[in-house]
Amino acid sequence: MEGMDIHVSEAKRSGRGGLIAVVILTVACAVAAAVAGFGHRWGWWDYRTGFTILRWAVYIAAGAGVVCLIAFFAGAARKNTAFMTLGLAGAVIAAGLVLPAWNMQRAGTLVPRIHDITTDTDNPPAFVAIVPLRNDAPNPAAYDGPKTAAEQKKAYADIYAVELAMPPAQAYERAFGVARAMGWQIIATEPAQGRIEATDATFWFGFKDDVVIRVAAAGNGSRVDIRSKSRVGRNDFGTNAKRTRAYTRRLEEAAR
Repeated sequence: MEGMDIHVSEAKRSGRGGLIAVVILTVACAVAAAVAGFGHRWGWWDYRTGFTILRWAVYIAAGAGVVCLIAFFAGAARKNTAFMTLGLAGAVIAAGLVLPAWNMQRAGTLVPRIHDITTDTDNPPAFVAIVPLRNDAPNPAAYDGPKTAAEQKKAYADIYAVELAMPPAQAYERAFGVARAMGWQIIATEPAQGRIEATDATFWFGFKDDVVIRVAAAGNGSRVDIRSKSRVGRNDFGTNAKRTRAYTRRLEEAAR
């Protein structure tokens, strides 16, 4: 009986040790996922490498999370507090990585695979000063054309130009103030041409998207158009549309 008790105790320690290893693996996956994006932002590797690291981190974390969840329920059935605690911790860490990744992937399927958004699809504002900055970018500075315009109108019907009841010079100052308040890097300001160019970067991967704003006379007031375009990637997951909406909303609020 004593020998059997020793074997049982060793088995428990071995099982607990294995579970600890699985929990550590989920933590390592979470760290790898974070580094996947920041590594690209800091210039350590290409964004495709970052996506590969992220993908495998999510896959491995998902498997480890399932193991941890099973361990939690097994511990609950046996009233083993250690297994329950470790299993729950691992499952929570895995869920914190897998669920956002799944949600991002799902969001990508709900929006069109475009990355060039503008409030004027017939005559979109053109990049000028930013063109040289996009020389090595996979996506050219030129507007993507009628197909993209049609996709945008279908998916983002709420994107529109802002009409301001003020002269162009005043509207330009208001438009510039909002652009600066958005936290964008201002690349060029051309008041005489009514043009503002800027760059914004996503937090995680540091993907750079370029913005051009055009202010022009319209009737007794002014019209402000904006265009936001990604430098890389086919699907922007709705980022440029969100940026455009945020800018037009803040501009309207600033004009009240």
